[in-house]
Amino acid sequence: MSEANLVSVLDRPGTVRVEERRRPVPGPGEVLVKVAAVGVCGSDVHFYEHGRIGEFVVCAPLVLGHEASGVIVERGDGAHRHELGQRVALEPGVPCGRCARCRAGGYNLCPEVRFFATPPIDGAFARYVVINENFAYPVPDTVTDEQAALMEPFSVGLWAVRRAGVCAGDTVLVTGAGPIGLLAAQAARVAGAARVVVTDLSAGRRDLALRLGADEALDAREGDLSALGADVMLECSGAQPAVTSGLAAVRPGGTAVLVGMGADEVTLPMSALQVREITVTGTFRYANTYPAAIALAAAGRIQLDPLVTGHYGLNQVEAALTTGSSGEGAVKAVVHPQLDNL
Repeated sequence: MSEANLVSVLDRPGTVRVEERRRPVPGPGEVLVKVAAVGVCGSDVHFYEHGRIGEFVVCAPLVLGHEASGVIVERGDGAHRHELGQRVALEPGVPCGRCARCRAGGYNLCPEVRFFATPPIDGAFARYVVINENFAYPVPDTVTDEQAALMEPFSVGLWAVRRAGVCAGDTVLVTGAGPIGLLAAQAARVAGAARVVVTDLSAGRRDLALRLGADEALDAREGDLSALGADVMLECSGAQPAVTSGLAAVRPGGTAVLVGMGADEVTLPMSALQVREITVTGTFRYANTYPAAIALAAAGRIQLDPLVTGHYGLNQVEAALTTGSSGEGAVKAVVHPQLDNL
């Protein structure tokens, strides 16, 4: 196997280049993965445009990309869970496994988690990456490389639905029809929601939400949602107006989960929340979701392919990062690191 590993590097905001590095060597309990597909996340775009997200600041060249799939081509000492040649979806955050949060099962809250493409940890816009074998999940042949890469954003939606406690018969409002909102809406349906309502500013994304199974898709700028009486609101836009209108749509005793990461601070209608006893919670990534996500994809219970609206090679990462602003129809770009161009 060649020692070369081509990677796409963010040098500074707005500047990406391809660089040749040595192929990484898997350590104890790790596997080397030949990367097949990597979805572009909004966090990748934010790092590209601004060089930071909250406390995470790009202070040195960084490889972006954390929604990844590939095939295992080498194993480190003691790595025995997978055979060589096994296709896998990569869960990009590896926790310490020792802290109180990890021991309680909430490893997404581990303070020492090493998460792909979060400074200073390099991500998966690369020909090869190494990862702890426990966070490489086998996928069946019925799941494509691109679908396997999208297990990461689907896990975000699945975790939000779990946090909300969506039950059979619920009415669920999803605000924001980006990739996370569209996947959260599908996760809510799988969990038993009887009615799923999606809001978004984009007519194209509203149409896509309907094609993916939403019962209604409404223009977020029109109408009053207060009569909706939603049992659950999944806020996936990060926009203050969506938070405000969405909370007004939640029934007394209902639940709102704030998923979208937009402004660092939003205003909440405290009097309304208290009088109606609405539970409001945040969500951060996910934990213990990949097996369920892969099983649902393999069973055909969710639709992933319609979200993919662009395919790019490793030399085209900058185009992939900027495609969201290039047209009404852009939803999810996918990079194929083994190819230079597509």
